[in-house]
Amino acid sequence: MKAAVITFPGSNCDRDLQVALSRAEADVTQVWHKDASLPDGVDLVAIPGGFSFGDYLRCGAIAAQSPVARAIREHAGRGGYVLGVCNGFQVLTELGLLPGTLMRNSGLNFICRPVTLRVMTTDSDFTSAYQPDQLLTVPVAHHDGNYQIDPEGLAALKQQDRIAFRYAPGINGSVADIAGVLSENRRVLGMMPHPERAVDRDHGGTDGKAMFASLVGALVAS
Repeated sequence: MKAAVITFPGSNCDRDLQVALSRAEADVTQVWHKDASLPDGVDLVAIPGGFSFGDYLRCGAIAAQSPVARAIREHAGRGGYVLGVCNGFQVLTELGLLPGTLMRNSGLNFICRPVTLRVMTTDSDFTSAYQPDQLLTVPVAHHDGNYQIDPEGLAALKQQDRIAFRYAPGINGSVADIAGVLSENRRVLGMMPHPERAVDRDHGGTDGKAMFASLVGALVAS
């Protein structure tokens, strides 16, 4: 399985994603944001956390105008897999690949600590290794992680079983405590918590490890 990790100016979790995917036995290439195309045969595009372009304008807004943005959209349009974590989730909403938006945390503070997540669906290649309602401990590090969507959009997410994770309990004001959502074809996942920082026991826990193993295994089998 081939994965491409995108790096923008200000990305700071690109190596973490590379390591997590490599440990799951993916063949990982790092791609600079000025590249207009992705490597041949890429199955998964991973957009890391950090502060792309200093979070100017809106978080992820400038990154969504980078040369590589068109290639990411085309990859998703072909049914390719895309994972956006933290700032990557913000980029995916700016690209229009996921609904909703990420706003400033309700307490107006940067939140950086392990949090409890509840698995809301196992019907995706990202979450199939977990159990329904399983509780995970995964770190967060964000100032603009307050997920908001209009009532009609929220109803669609619920009806289509596209809420991947919720905070348990809520931490930042996100509507319905949403921590991660899936696209309609279930091949794009955006989430604020950092599963790539939860793959090594020496770093505090391994609850994110199953996500990468499950995803790589599904793509190898397909």
